[in-house]
Amino acid sequence: QVQLVESGGGLVQPGGSLRLSCAASGFTFSWSGMNWVRQVPGKGREYVGGITSTSVTAYGDSVKGRFTISRDNAKNMVYLQMNSLKPEDTAVYYCGATVLGVVYWGQGTQVTVSS
Repeated sequence: QVQLVESGGGLVQPGGSLRLSCAASGFTFSWSGMNWVRQVPGKGREYVGGITSTSVTAYGDSVKGRFTISRDNAKNMVYLQMNSLKPEDTAVYYCGATVLGVVYWGQGTQVTVSS
């Protein structure tokens, strides 16, 4: 079955960097577009960005220029490099994949930006 496991979250100071990883299994990863979203308790999910099967990327306005998404098809991994982090980036970050029209999400990883 489709499995997505995020890792790399934690506490970081404002202005710092963090790299999240998402390990994918159970589907043909190289054929699938991947997405990152984030959610703050009590609010809806916010689109962070995505990467297509051909590594074309797109980003939400709030993270454009600070975050970078990449993928390693040999390892079935997708990454979210986050730089210049701000307190408002604090959220649970989720990795998602669309497989045969169905969207799957991982369990999420907490990112806290605070001094």
